[in-house]
Amino acid sequence: MAVFAVKGSTDTNSPRLAGFAPPDARVFDAPCTITVEQSPEHFHAHVELPDSILMEAGDKVRVHGAPISIPFGSREVFERKATITRAGPVKRALTRVAAYFDLAELYEVSFNAGRIK
Repeated sequence: MAVFAVKGSTDTNSPRLAGFAPPDARVFDAPCTITVEQSPEHFHAHVELPDSILMEAGDKVRVHGAPISIPFGSREVFERKATITRAGPVKRALTRVAAYFDLAELYEVSFNAGRIK
């Protein structure tokens, strides 16, 4: 499973933005930039969306196009189209509650009176 970090780009007047639905629609397409790096120091894929698109809890991003494969030791940037699906109020609330409990799991600490064997 790939994990993408989603950030907005800074140029909202770009011609790349022409032709996608307004961000308040439930499902819409938008341009995106994908940066992939596979090296001894870094192994990541970041998806950048325009600043005008604010992602919230429960929203989904699906990037279209052929699978990306790059050689080891390289970093490449791709331009693709992404479909953003906005979460409804119930899904958004459930996602926030689930995220709270997932985070709380990290804080779970136990104390032992004796030595760990």
